[in-house]
Amino acid sequence: MVVVGAGLSGLACALHLLGAGREVVIVEREAHPGGRAGRLDMDGFRVDTGPTVLTMPEILDEAFAAVGERLHDRLDLVPLAPAYRATFADGSRIDVHTDRRRMTAEVARVAGINEAVGYLRLREWLTRLYDVEMRSFIDARFDSVLDLVRPDLLRLAALGGFGRLAPAVGRHLRDERLRRIFSFQSLYAGVSPQSALAAYAVIAYMDTIAGVHFPRGGMRALADAMAGAVAKAGGRLRYEESVTRLERSGDRVTGVVTDRGERLACDQVVLTVDLPAAHDLLGRRPRRPVPHRFSPSAMVLHLGTDRTWDHLSHHTIAFGDAWERTFTEIIDQGRTMSDPSLLITQPTHTDPSLAPDGHHLLYVLAPVPNLAAGDIDWDREGPRYRDEVVRTLERRGLTGLDASVRAERIVTPADWARQGLARGTPFSLAHTFAQTGPFRPRSVVPGTTNAVLAGCGTTPGVGLPTVLLSGKLAAARVLSASTRRGRR
Repeated sequence: MVVVGAGLSGLACALHLLGAGREVVIVEREAHPGGRAGRLDMDGFRVDTGPTVLTMPEILDEAFAAVGERLHDRLDLVPLAPAYRATFADGSRIDVHTDRRRMTAEVARVAGINEAVGYLRLREWLTRLYDVEMRSFIDARFDSVLDLVRPDLLRLAALGGFGRLAPAVGRHLRDERLRRIFSFQSLYAGVSPQSALAAYAVIAYMDTIAGVHFPRGGMRALADAMAGAVAKAGGRLRYEESVTRLERSGDRVTGVVTDRGERLACDQVVLTVDLPAAHDLLGRRPRRPVPHRFSPSAMVLHLGTDRTWDHLSHHTIAFGDAWERTFTEIIDQGRTMSDPSLLITQPTHTDPSLAPDGHHLLYVLAPVPNLAAGDIDWDREGPRYRDEVVRTLERRGLTGLDASVRAERIVTPADWARQGLARGTPFSLAHTFAQTGPFRPRSVVPGTTNAVLAGCGTTPGVGLPTVLLSGKLAAARVLSASTRRGRR
């Protein structure tokens, strides 16, 4: 059994397969595990280049449990309180707590008792939404559109899951700031709150109710822990090897050939690389009446500074004054935000060991168009936009930010594209209705009987919890196929 890619989906898949007694080899082009959960070391600053928000750790624990291990024996997870801090153009600030009482009090403080009551109604709705979606639509396999027809489909419809996200949140909250806090997560899914299905409010549940965590040692510790568990369970990890082609016999993949010229025989293969790259290896692309639509991208600034700012939490969302216009600019007009909303992650707030003594690490994410949506020469415009983002942050309270920088790296859509990510976006396919559930590329591959897909381009979709679940679901596909062959 060969898994192509030691990203989080590939590692999760390997753990579930190893737990079921399968022999597993993982082939990874980088020198370390993690995939898009990458890493960068610069002048003593230990930088995570991929996801910064860890939710639903029980899904991760399930992967460790498959090989008889426990998450907390491998990782020191710190619950973040607040999960986020939100700042606004009017100077106000809202801490987003996952604890019910603390968040109710915070909402009452900033917006009054009526909004606090509305928050409690929203919290109840989000919880019910999550319960329905997780058991039937997220942690679930889809073989056809008919798989949608299950009892929870009616429950999801009754909860308003097929309406639009922004109005659904607005039915519970009137304060515009609170509406943003509980709907901005749709950008993770590649669509605006006005266009996203209300079902994607489930991401807000994961962030604002289930809770946000951070592993000491940085997000890289997550991949290292999973890879360590894979190795201990007998899996083989081959780093700094790229898969150049797949050998086939009829409808079966029989071997994986690496850039070292070595052939690895396999009875089954799981491909966790970016979706177009997987299709290239397979030698075929699915026929679709409408081309795939990809999510917006991001420009990320990794800044090592010699100071911090009191108003920053571990995760701070600095909202601009504009809101709906920003999504139009990024998604429809293909240009950068004129009044950007930015995610600032300061991991040294929780783990000072990630930077030299007396220094701090900032991860600033600015949503931007992907390469297909916008005609921007990022190699030329990246430094200019970097300066614009830094000036914006200085105006919003990070006074002296530019002068404090001691090490930095800019990552633009052009850089994502050079890493092999389609359209220059790390967020893969947008979660439009036509690319959700059974309409999203499934983990099975037409034309092959023993190749399976995993990762954010397939079901269930983008995001750390769902990527881990895609690995679990891919393993289930492999095991069920083995069972069917054994019955013949």
